[in-house]
Amino acid sequence: MENAEKVIYYRDELNDEFAGDHIKAKKIDKHYRYVREGFFDTLLHAFWYRIIATPLAFCYMKLHFGHRIIGKEKLKEAGRDGYFFYGNHTHNLADALVPTLTAVPKDACVIVHANNVSMPVLGRITPYLGAIPLPDDAEAGKHFLAALQHHIDKRRCVMIYPEAHIWPYYTDIRPFTDKSFRYPVNAGKPVYCLTNTYQKRKHRKTPGLVTYLDGPFYPDGSLPKKEQQKKLRDQVYGTMKERAKENTVCLITYIRESGQEDEGHHI
Repeated sequence: MENAEKVIYYRDELNDEFAGDHIKAKKIDKHYRYVREGFFDTLLHAFWYRIIATPLAFCYMKLHFGHRIIGKEKLKEAGRDGYFFYGNHTHNLADALVPTLTAVPKDACVIVHANNVSMPVLGRITPYLGAIPLPDDAEAGKHFLAALQHHIDKRRCVMIYPEAHIWPYYTDIRPFTDKSFRYPVNAGKPVYCLTNTYQKRKHRKTPGLVTYLDGPFYPDGSLPKKEQQKKLRDQVYGTMKERAKENTVCLITYIRESGQEDEGHHI
């Protein structure tokens, strides 16, 4: 793997954030409108998602990253059913676009931080692009869970980044909990994982981006729900760890502040 030019020091793999967007997030409470399925909402979704966002996403990812998706045929096993996607969180913009390109012809919804719906102008558009912000209180939580079920019932893809925080160009998979895996367990729907890897390209400073798809993994109904969550988490985590070995370029080295370089991120 090629040498990194930049070093970032971190303390906590689970909670450190390096997105650098500095957006003041609004509170997502019981008044937030999670489901937007009215006539005009449907028109706005079709316009922003299909006419504007999808073509722009394809062009940007191809021109900037030479983006490739490997394993898309595996999605056929889900048939017309809705499903859950889990992926590594390594790029502000690409992580918002990859689910759309991967799930097509299905619509993709993405569970996001409230920052993504709090921007002055774009924050009004992102809900029509599939952004589902995490709730800030119990009442909003009920609406959030109902929205997930609604989208799955509509045979859509729900994208989750279980690492929760963006670490730009990170080339391994950070530890994550099994908490978010309760969604597919409760819905009884299949799980896929996508692993974005960065590849060296000749005569280009910007790396290539290759997305590997794996799955489906199904909740094991013979186990208690908590054990089903853990099993799905372990299957996804183990698969993504293996796929992360496909990275061939390292732009940023992440080092614990104790001074010990993080294994898998040094040359």
